[in-house]
Amino acid sequence: MRVIAGKARSLQLKAPLGEHTRPTTDRIKETLFNILQGEIPGSFFLDLFAGSGSIGIEALSRGADQAVFVENDKNALACIEENLTHTNLKKHALVCKQDVFVALQSLEYQYSFDIVFMDPPYDRELERKVLEYLTVSSLITDETLIIFEASIDTDITYLENLGYELIKEKKYKTNKHVFVQRSLR
Repeated sequence: MRVIAGKARSLQLKAPLGEHTRPTTDRIKETLFNILQGEIPGSFFLDLFAGSGSIGIEALSRGADQAVFVENDKNALACIEENLTHTNLKKHALVCKQDVFVALQSLEYQYSFDIVFMDPPYDRELERKVLEYLTVSSLITDETLIIFEASIDTDITYLENLGYELIKEKKYKTNKHVFVQRSLR
């Protein structure tokens, strides 16, 4: 696993040991950031269920102004800290060592994010719960792009009922990235 492009290009990243995280492959990460390339420079980026931190680090490497990493697994947190130090991107990062929902509440009214990325454990509907929280949150605006990674068969028919518009759905072999924004109705 490595940083694909930008200031920290080609630097290797560590992944947490164990089965609690599924690091995004370099190929999928490259596809994701090819889609996001125009959105990243100057952005405030939120990386929820951050794992190794590779997605937020890629955003920082490509010119995001700041990234907030939220993770509560101690092994993953150690990887995020180590990867931020190794890539020299720590000064642009905030690492929240908390449960995602506690962190969201603590960040409220302090930040407004341009991009929110989440890669929660699959098939637990955690992405839906985060989206429910964000519907009335000050953390996002109508322009905020929210991306979540989910298993390929995750049902997303609830998006419209929560007030979100599906922008794009990029499917891979076993998983997908879903891009949404608040609906402007």
